[in-house]
Amino acid sequence: MKSEKFEKIYKIVMLIIITVAITFFVTTIGIYNYIKSGKNPSYLTTVLGEEEASTEYIASVLQNFRDLIDKEYVGEINEQDLLDGAIKGYISGLNDPYSEYYTKEEMSSVMEETEGEFIGIGVYITTDIEENKVVVVSAMKDYPADKAGIKAGDYIVKVDGVEYTGEQIDELTNSLKGEENTTSKIEILRDGETQEIEVKREKVKVSHIDAEMLDSEIGYIDILSFDGDTATEFETKYNELVNQGMKKLIIDVRNNGGGVVEEALNIADLMVGKDKILLITKNKNEEEEIRKAQKDKIINIPVVILANEYSASASEILVAALKEQAGIKVIGKTTYGKGVIQTLHMLADGSGVKLTTEEYYTPNRNKINKIGITPDIEVSLDEKYKGVTNIPIEDDLQLQMAIEEIKKE
Repeated sequence: MKSEKFEKIYKIVMLIIITVAITFFVTTIGIYNYIKSGKNPSYLTTVLGEEEASTEYIASVLQNFRDLIDKEYVGEINEQDLLDGAIKGYISGLNDPYSEYYTKEEMSSVMEETEGEFIGIGVYITTDIEENKVVVVSAMKDYPADKAGIKAGDYIVKVDGVEYTGEQIDELTNSLKGEENTTSKIEILRDGETQEIEVKREKVKVSHIDAEMLDSEIGYIDILSFDGDTATEFETKYNELVNQGMKKLIIDVRNNGGGVVEEALNIADLMVGKDKILLITKNKNEEEEIRKAQKDKIINIPVVILANEYSASASEILVAALKEQAGIKVIGKTTYGKGVIQTLHMLADGSGVKLTTEEYYTPNRNKINKIGITPDIEVSLDEKYKGVTNIPIEDDLQLQMAIEEIKKE
């Protein structure tokens, strides 16, 4: 299954991201000090002198370290922890923030969250690669993080006194989970200033779609994430709004960090003519796969779409398809720019590995990764509402522009 659900763009409530269990730098220093002492076995010098790695070489390295552990280590040894740590360290060596290994327990948690219910604070996060920090994509409306004042764009730097980097987003994610009604002290960095916020954990039920009529003719559908059965929910909400008299539609993917690619494509398929290109992907061998609309266009009313700097991944796939293939105006800010797709492999023992396997491009072959999609009409929010998901309609300048534009259609 090709999925962006576990990335992150992308999202704390949909993600369990794994930390690096073996730190090369620390290990190297430790080995150096040991060699310098003159006590090292001869095989360590041989192992560290090799320049080319192979499967046999890696196995030999691990065995040599295991021999040393068995000979001198005074603590207890947990075989499964050693194995998990080795695999995590190996995958982390790719230096790709979106590729990771999940233990059996972590994979179980991921699948549980996929079903849409968990105990946490209700916040979507991802890694800001340039800053090497964990950044909030959005806080789920009316859940603990939102109530406590956490906003999109906030960096989470500490949880209960423990500091985390962007590379440790998995550990941070786990620290935010726990028993219902317990609390965490979260230190955030906002506009260069830090502040500590206490947040209570509670049961979070993930909702993928919010919808309402803004007036007698204009409908509004807010896509919160592309998980589960989002496309089916979208079509259901659309039909409900049509029954309420909707003649024009505003779609909102602001603060949506992504999710399952198929869900975004299925929604695009409702508004793009049959056989038109929706998405182009390339694998490591530069082999292309072109995804096209599979059915006749269902939504024929005027549509505009809202996006911002926290719209990522599957959100960008939808925005690009609608902009380039349906002529739908994009209003807001340039999107995040995550143009890679991960594939999740579940292993026989219940563990799993997620690897970045493809880069995607817009129907017109425009690159998205680290670039994003530029809106047709750029609109900034008032500074006090930056990162806020619960903006009063009258103060939401981006939404007001969308309403103004849709009225012209």
